[in-house]
Amino acid sequence: MDLQKQAQPRDTAPRVAELRASDADRDRTADILREGLAEGRLTAEEHAERVEGVLHAKTVGELEVFVRDLPAAHERPAAPAYAPRPVPGAIPEEADAGVVAVFSSAVRRGRWRAGRRLHAYAVFGSVEIDLSEAIFEYQQVVIKAVSVFGDVQIRVPENVSLRGTGGGVLGNFEVSPLDSADSRAPVVYVDGWAVLGNVEARPRRGRLVADILERVQDKVDRKLRRHLGH
Repeated sequence: MDLQKQAQPRDTAPRVAELRASDADRDRTADILREGLAEGRLTAEEHAERVEGVLHAKTVGELEVFVRDLPAAHERPAAPAYAPRPVPGAIPEEADAGVVAVFSSAVRRGRWRAGRRLHAYAVFGSVEIDLSEAIFEYQQVVIKAVSVFGDVQIRVPENVSLRGTGGGVLGNFEVSPLDSADSRAPVVYVDGWAVLGNVEARPRRGRLVADILERVQDKVDRKLRRHLGH
């Protein structure tokens, strides 16, 4: 009996290509295909065929097959650029919308317009603000969050920038900083206080805002119109 061979540890960790594909993986692959079509590297028929394959792919390796011949799939992501604070006066002091919960709960989620400033107040209550499907009409969005014996939860897509300034008085104020590699991506600033309460802002993994890809999509639409016109 070969004891040395028997004692050898077996590598049971799955390879990256064998991992199950997430919705975010499919979105990233579809973005590369859109760029390939916009740049003329793919025909409309090739693009449609590959997108159909992406929708049915189950593993990361299956997704890679559809973009391995496109340069964008092999580019290293650009280093994130630090998002500076808004210039004083650039964001109006008056809120475009407010979410208030006093001895109750309030939720803002789904497809909604974020505006430039949002105020959230939780007094003996809870507020949830979910920007993962919001429409960003402006690149800079300020959220003033105040919690008094309450809880304010803020979620953003993982491809935006997130910044926070605030503090807690016998409470918790926590903002997970996030820097997008895309200089055009929205920047969300969370300011406020937690007094015997909690304010928390962090990205929602797997959620990507689509609005920053409008320029790429416009190119795709123009190319498709030219193709169908022939």
